[in-house]
Amino acid sequence: MNPNDMPQTPDEVRQRCEQFRDTFDVLKTEIGKMIVGHEEIVEGVLITLFSGGNVLLEGVPGLGKTMLVRALADTLSLPFSRIQFTPDLMPADIIGTNIVMEDPETGRRRFEFQQGPIFAQVVLADEINRATPKTQSALLEAMQERSVTVGGHTFNLDKPFLVLATQNPIEQEGTYPLPEAQLDRFFFKLDVGYSQLDDLMTILDRTTGADSPELTSKIDSSGILEAQELVRQVIIAPHVQEYAARLVLATHPEGQHAAEITNRYIRVGASPRGAQALILGAKVRALCDGRYHASYADVKDIALPALRHRVLLNFEAEADRIHADDIVNRLIELTSTEPVGA
Repeated sequence: MNPNDMPQTPDEVRQRCEQFRDTFDVLKTEIGKMIVGHEEIVEGVLITLFSGGNVLLEGVPGLGKTMLVRALADTLSLPFSRIQFTPDLMPADIIGTNIVMEDPETGRRRFEFQQGPIFAQVVLADEINRATPKTQSALLEAMQERSVTVGGHTFNLDKPFLVLATQNPIEQEGTYPLPEAQLDRFFFKLDVGYSQLDDLMTILDRTTGADSPELTSKIDSSGILEAQELVRQVIIAPHVQEYAARLVLATHPEGQHAAEITNRYIRVGASPRGAQALILGAKVRALCDGRYHASYADVKDIALPALRHRVLLNFEAEADRIHADDIVNRLIELTSTEPVGA
């Protein structure tokens, strides 16, 4: 979408906001036919989609992480691929490789690139921390640059492009913790927990009966790109943006805005990507609420999934059984909404 084509009148702005909110709600409802409960997780995935990021889903096996990704793919008119990460998976199994092809008429041989499963628009990286760090790193360029380089040639990936990775808790046997550089490339990290009694009963009804829900596509590539462009046009006031920046700076140990809990327990704080996630996520949250401006509350609402994987804790935090969520929630409480110098 050309920025010049963006709405100019209040009525046009209101219409586009309502259209975005309706689309968001329709997608959430459609996914809800397959995924029972976990409303916050579904919302987090959709916020990531419309922000143009990638999402990491963590939880023990069997909680529906893979099913959630499949349900999302069914509601989008986008090519979908699934990569099962295992210890013997190689980078070429993800991005593709050059193979020798022979012309049947001339007998001449040449190299031809065979695309791997990363050349889709919705990619499920299932149990990503079961593979070795070398294989995990094969996703780095694709996730950040939306391109793949093989043999000195760069291949651009189609837009929109979304990686949804699932991982088991790192304490489980046979897992390789994701390196900090790759964790930082995930827009959100969403923790998938156990279902409540009512939700579990509904799951049993849907999965053990004769009928199974069928999902239909609700939005295509052009609609997603249009929505992503609209998100970036949402207004955020300087004092709200400053609050998001100070919240990120509060995670930096020994920094100007660091709190006591930061200096005691944090080894490495959030990067500028964390601030970007706060701003874009807040803008999506505002549109979902029917507003064309982001607020303090929007930033606070998405601070936990945006920062929990970008805050690296030290040994003292592990000894005191302090989790990243505890620290982020505490920093939200301690960071004032009053602008600096006010």
